[in-house]
Amino acid sequence: MTNFEDAIRNVPDFPIKGIQFKDITTLIGNPEKFANAVDYLYGPFREMEIDKIAGIESRGFIFGAALAYKLNVGFVPIRKPGKLPAKTYSAEYQLEYGSDSLEIHTDAVAEGEKVLLIDDLLATGGTAAAACELVERCGGEVIGLAFLIELDFLQGRQKLKGYRIESLVHYSGE
Repeated sequence: MTNFEDAIRNVPDFPIKGIQFKDITTLIGNPEKFANAVDYLYGPFREMEIDKIAGIESRGFIFGAALAYKLNVGFVPIRKPGKLPAKTYSAEYQLEYGSDSLEIHTDAVAEGEKVLLIDDLLATGGTAAAACELVERCGGEVIGLAFLIELDFLQGRQKLKGYRIESLVHYSGE
């Protein structure tokens, strides 16, 4: 497997003191690493029936759009409040350093559509759980979640029991 860790920059004390931010801009700026990351995220799901990819704002858009193209399926943006122009559903969640909410257009996912959720990072699981809630409120079925990075020590998988989760890079400590 490609070594992705060497292409991910660690930024201490961002966005607040005590957080070790995993900056993927260095990875996506490297064409070979970016292509390999998309291919590895694609691998576990390539044989599954998928109708749409839902990407979580904002870095989930990068990998989600690339995977939607590769799988020849539609792309659904899940955004911060006030960014989508039509009627939305909203879900609040807790972050490791605060709280926030996400929105999805009410008609973004049709009843019974199979959706793969994509984001760059799984931390506490709150963002991903809120995104799952939004897809399911639309009537979709979440068939899996894919992340570039998983912070294992924050145990985000615990909030996502019952979902298939694939992550490329695992960090076991802060």
